Amino acid sequence: MDQTAFLHAFRHNLTNPDVYYYVAERSSEIVGFVSCHVQYLLHHCGKVGEIQELFVRPDIRRQRIGQQLVSAIYSLAIQENFVNLEVTTNQKRIDTIRFYEREGFKRSHIKLVKLVQSS
Repeated sequence: MDQTAFLHAFRHNLTNPDVYYYVAERSSEIVGFVSCHVQYLLHHCGKVGEIQELFVRPDIRRQRIGQQLVSAIYSLAIQENFVNLEVTTNQKRIDTIRFYEREGFKRSHIKLVKLVQSS
């Protein structure tokens, strides 16, 4: 990972009021985080939140930390009147898909990706 590019993106997101970061802590140590980006989409006629990243430290997974982070974002969605809360993951991540389905997300879309190669 390019540390300079990472810090640039992170600092940019920290100043963006449409990007939310929540962290999970245990004994003053960060053990997980979630990020949600909000967009005003015309075809939804309102705000749509998308969980961009969710991470829980591998050694403490299965302790409902991910569930608590998603719940916090869902509370934000209600508070901020989102029309939808969405998440995208690679189709190979079967456990991740099962997790989100347990959290009430439904498979309803197909995401297509095209890599951009700069010259």
